[in-house]
Amino acid sequence: MDKPIIYEVETLKEFSIDMLTKAGMSVQDAEIITDTLLFAELRNIKSHGIVRLPTYIQRMENGVVNQNADMKFKKMKAPAVGMLDADNGMGQIAGYKAMKEAINIARVYGIGMVTVKDSNHFGVASYFSMLASKEDMIGLVMTNASPAIAPFGTKTPLLGTNPLTVAVPAKVGKPIVLDMSMSTVARGKIRISAMQNKEIPSDWGLDKDGNPTTDPNEALEGSLVPIGGVKGSGLSLIVDLMTGLLTKTCMTGEVKNITDMSGPSKTSHLFLAIDIENFMDVDEYKQDVDKTIEKIKSLTPKGDNNIYMAGEIEQNVMEERMSKGVPVDVEVVEKLNMLAERYGSSVL
Repeated sequence: MDKPIIYEVETLKEFSIDMLTKAGMSVQDAEIITDTLLFAELRNIKSHGIVRLPTYIQRMENGVVNQNADMKFKKMKAPAVGMLDADNGMGQIAGYKAMKEAINIARVYGIGMVTVKDSNHFGVASYFSMLASKEDMIGLVMTNASPAIAPFGTKTPLLGTNPLTVAVPAKVGKPIVLDMSMSTVARGKIRISAMQNKEIPSDWGLDKDGNPTTDPNEALEGSLVPIGGVKGSGLSLIVDLMTGLLTKTCMTGEVKNITDMSGPSKTSHLFLAIDIENFMDVDEYKQDVDKTIEKIKSLTPKGDNNIYMAGEIEQNVMEERMSKGVPVDVEVVEKLNMLAERYGSSVL
């Protein structure tokens, strides 16, 4: 297999913005979406990176996502909560607006929670939780997703991978960033394996009969393995109840896959910002987080392995790729260049 091609971050940024604006999106929105895609690439979450660009544009071209959505916040009964009607717009734009609003609310009331209805796939969830941690707040984000996990004891996919992320700021150390889907791996990784004709580990996916499989195509037609068995299945349902049902966007199992061009995806999200300053001195809290990190890292490892905190490996990769460049798989570059040629733009 050909080696990935290394690109400078700025090259990928300019390419992505160019493609999105030529597809009809405003520069401001294109910059936000591009920022989320590069965030994924920099943190080696390539299943949610630049590989998604052709699909996002295809959804705009097919009219199943509103690229010029009129997103509006709904008036709520309580001041510490909000709801954004995304008007079937891009999930990244809705997520950015919603988390910024949650942060603003938290500055006044100590905590802010904003839900989003009628949205679309928003990329890497931790991008949004880290918007809060950068403001000395604890950020929590969750989203529903298309059916991928069979409820425990069944073989029919109904629940989404339904990611959950929490970002906690530190003083000197790297922020602690938990970002997890309710399946063993994100479905995007299985899609990439299918694109590259590579087998997957047998604990990633199940075929349509509920049996373990190493064939990525069988897994995409079947279901994904939930983390912790019944616990992952249960957590996925809870995320569904706190997003799709709470926003009255859709019932469990009704979210459309990002590749499904038959209509709006009916995705919904939840964003929570907790202002640390309302509980204790921010610097003192962040110093205590540092002490917790130091305590864990001082523990005896099981072998000769290093001890990493949640999100630390991704942060290390991010810092390295900012200076050394981002590796992009050849198959992805080919798809991006086909898109560029269709729009009469320069290829990568």
